Amino acid sequence: MSKIKALLFDLDGTLIDSEKFHFDCWNEFLHPYGVTLELKDWLTNYAGIPLPQNAKTLIDRYKIDTDLADFIAKREQLTYEGFKTKDITLMPFALEFVQFFYEKRLTLAVVTASPRVDVEAVFERNGLAKYFKLFITRTDVSKSKPDPESYNVCVERLGLQKDECLVFEDTVNGVKSAMAAGITCYAIQNNIRAHLKLKIADELFLSFANAKEFIVQQQLI
Repeated sequence: MSKIKALLFDLDGTLIDSEKFHFDCWNEFLHPYGVTLELKDWLTNYAGIPLPQNAKTLIDRYKIDTDLADFIAKREQLTYEGFKTKDITLMPFALEFVQFFYEKRLTLAVVTASPRVDVEAVFERNGLAKYFKLFITRTDVSKSKPDPESYNVCVERLGLQKDECLVFEDTVNGVKSAMAAGITCYAIQNNIRAHLKLKIADELFLSFANAKEFIVQQQLI
């Protein structure tokens, strides 16, 4: 592997602790339809999957009589309003990790299945946009994760080789996207129950603190 020049981060569940936020949003949105999701069901079947895909799954599963496009648009508006008005905490050690490698002059980018308006709302509130050179969102691609398009687009726009990049993801879909693009992928997941499925990643860590220690010890930068 070449010396790493860029770190590419997934957003939801990797950099920001937003899975509970999305879970609560879905239940608020689904309440008028008489549908309630259990957290275990959410984490197993919906977390890490793009909103439009989840919307179709839910409509089919619960036989909701509605227009899919309208359903998606209203649900996305609820997410956007939440990101604009609520502080979403960062995942453990994420800030220290980002700051450390930013000071080492690595290029940092975000590659997410969230739409651009949501990403801009999140980073406007948390003030971390200054650390990142590029944001690739669902708005910028035709196929979302687990398709590799978003990571391919990111590497191309950064003008780097794939072996000069390292991806951080927290879900199977995200890991599959990075690996399909041919980029080394580290999974960061503090939920040990998810580790069995995430063993497909090149490395698997409980936190960014563990990942930082590994990268430094292996002299990857």
